[in-house]
Amino acid sequence: QVQLVESGGGLVQPGESLTLSCAASGIIFSRYSTAWYRQGPGKQREFVARITTGGATEYADSVKGRFTISRDNAKNTVYLQMESLTPEDTAVYYCYANHSTFWTLAYWGQGTQVTVSS
Repeated sequence: QVQLVESGGGLVQPGESLTLSCAASGIIFSRYSTAWYRQGPGKQREFVARITTGGATEYADSVKGRFTISRDNAKNTVYLQMESLTPEDTAVYYCYANHSTFWTLAYWGQGTQVTVSS
């Protein structure tokens, strides 16, 4: 059974930092590209950041320079380090993994809430 379990969400003040983690099980993690998406209140789910099996990264313009995605294949975990958070970053953050070759093998986590408020 494949599971992606996010953690690290919470309530922070504007300007603060937070790091999210997503632990995968049931897959050969090193063969999967992983990404973070988010869905704010009343908004559609949007792409945040991606890291490929080779370590290449991609970011949404709205988070570029503030967020950093990384992965630890030994721990089957992908991270999202978020800095200089603003209220506009408030959302449920979802982890996503898709096989680098067989793209139909794709999985979502259940999400973790991040709230940025003073």
